[in-house]
Amino acid sequence: MILPAIRTMKDLETFLETQYEYCVILDLHISQIESILDMLIAYDKRAFFHVDLIKGLAIDESAVEFLIQKYKVFGIVTTRPKLIKRAKVLGAQTILRTFIIDSCALLKTYRFIEACEPDYVEVLPGIATKVVKELSDNTQRKIIAGGLIDTVGEAEKAFNNGATHVTTSNKVLWKYYNPEK
Repeated sequence: MILPAIRTMKDLETFLETQYEYCVILDLHISQIESILDMLIAYDKRAFFHVDLIKGLAIDESAVEFLIQKYKVFGIVTTRPKLIKRAKVLGAQTILRTFIIDSCALLKTYRFIEACEPDYVEVLPGIATKVVKELSDNTQRKIIAGGLIDTVGEAEKAFNNGATHVTTSNKVLWKYYNPEK
C-alpha cells in the first residue's frame, strides 16, 4: 500500500481527496499542527507526524509528549529510538526511519529495532530492495520503503521484496494505487 508523503498544504489537499486513510506529514511548522489535524479529522484520515522535521519543535521526548498528549496524533516518524519508546508508552503508532548506506548502518538498524520495537521500520532509500528483503525476512516488523521510488515498477519491486508500504510524494503513484472505498 502507498503511504502518501505530505510536504505542502497543496499535497495535503490532494491527499484529502483520495481514498487513502493514512499519510506521513513532513516538513511542517509547529503553527500548522492544529489546522492540519482539523483537516484530517474532517475527512476521517490519520497521519504519522515526522517529529524530526517539525520546525519550531525540539527533537526530544517532550516533543513526542506534546504531539500525542495535546494533539492526539495517530503516530510519529523519527530516526531516534528513544522517541519511539516514549511514543509507544503513550499509545501512538511508530515508524523508525532508517538510512541504510552501508553494512554498518544495517547492523545499527537491527540494534535500534531491538531497542525500541517500532511498529514499522522505514528503509531509505526505498530502492534498496535487498535491504528491504533482509529486514522483512529477519525482523517481526512491517517494512516501509521510502525515498527514490518514482515508478510503479520500483514500487512493485519493493512490495515483492517484503515492503508492506511505500512512502512517496509522487502523485502519479498515489493515483495508480489509490484504494477504493
